[in-house]
Amino acid sequence: MRVPPARGPLSGWVAGRLGGGQEPPPAVGQLEPWNDADFQLALWCCYELNYRGFDGVAAEAEWDPDLLAFRAQLERRWSDWLRQTWWPQATDDPVSKQLRALVDADDGPPLAAHLHRHADLPQFAEFVMNRSVYQLKEADPHSFGIPRLDGATKAALVEIQADEYGGGRPERMHAELFRTTMRWLRLDDTYGHYVPDVPAVTLAVSNVMSLFALHGRWIGALLGHLAALEMTSTLPNRRYAAGATRLGARQDQAGYFTEHVEADAVHEQIAAHDLCDSFAADHPDAKADILFGAACSLGIDNLFATHLLTTWNTLPDHAEARGPVRSA
Repeated sequence: MRVPPARGPLSGWVAGRLGGGQEPPPAVGQLEPWNDADFQLALWCCYELNYRGFDGVAAEAEWDPDLLAFRAQLERRWSDWLRQTWWPQATDDPVSKQLRALVDADDGPPLAAHLHRHADLPQFAEFVMNRSVYQLKEADPHSFGIPRLDGATKAALVEIQADEYGGGRPERMHAELFRTTMRWLRLDDTYGHYVPDVPAVTLAVSNVMSLFALHGRWIGALLGHLAALEMTSTLPNRRYAAGATRLGARQDQAGYFTEHVEADAVHEQIAAHDLCDSFAADHPDAKADILFGAACSLGIDNLFATHLLTTWNTLPDHAEARGPVRSA
C-alpha cells in the first residue's frame, strides 16, 4: 500500500520521513490518543513498517533510528493512557477465572445486536470497511508472540494461530474469508485501502495489538488481548452472520462470521486455560499484564462500537463508553 495522506503534523512528519525528509519531529504533546486521528495514523504507519511496509519505501525504514525514536514518544503517550484507563487489579484466583469475570461484566453498546436486526446495507458495509483495517491481516500481531513463548503456552498459541491461517489452506485463511464478505458489499479488498478513511478509534483497535506485539515486555498483555477476542467472539459473530443473511448474503459471503462461531467456541477454552493459565503458572507476576491486555481489547472495542452507533444515531440513550467492556 501507499503511505496514507497525513492528518496532521504527527502523521505528516512520519510521511515526510518515509519520503526522505530530514525535518526534526514535532512534539507529541498532551492529547486524547484514542480519539486523535493524527496521533493514531502516525503510530499506525510506524507499526506498519513491521508488517508489510509501503510502496516506494525502503525496507530499511523499519530500523530508521529517527522513526523509532519518534515511535517511542508516541508509544509512551499511548501506553500511559491505556494504563491510566484500564490497568486492572489482579487477584490470586486463576487468571482464566479473572478473565471470565472481566468478560461477564460486559454491558457495552449493542453493536452486534443492531447489525443483527436493524442495520441497513450501507451500515453493515461501513462496519465491514472499518473492520478491514485489522481483519485483512488477522492474527498477524498475535503471531509475534510465538518466538517469545515455550512449552504448553507456545503450543496453545500455535494451535489457535494455525486455525486463523486456515490450517494450511489459503482459501480458508480468515483474512481471505473476510475478503469474500467485502466483495459481497462491493468494497475494495486491497490490503490497507480504507486506512485513509477510517476514524482514529479504528486505527486504535490495531495499534493496541501492535503495541503489545512488538514489545517483549508486553507478551502477557498480548496473550490476554487474544484471550479476550476469543472469549467474546462467538455470540457477536453469530449475530453478524444472521444480519448479513438478512441483508441478502449467501452462505459463503457470511462465511467469515459463521467460521468464527464454530472456531472461537473452541479457541475460547484454549486461550483462557492452555494459553493464559499456563503462562501465568510460569510467570506468576504476569497476571496483571494478561488482564490488562484483555481489558484494553474490551475497552477499545467498546469505544469503536460507540463511535459507529453514534454515527448512525442508533446509540441507546443509556449506553456509554464506560471502561473495559465489549459490544455484544
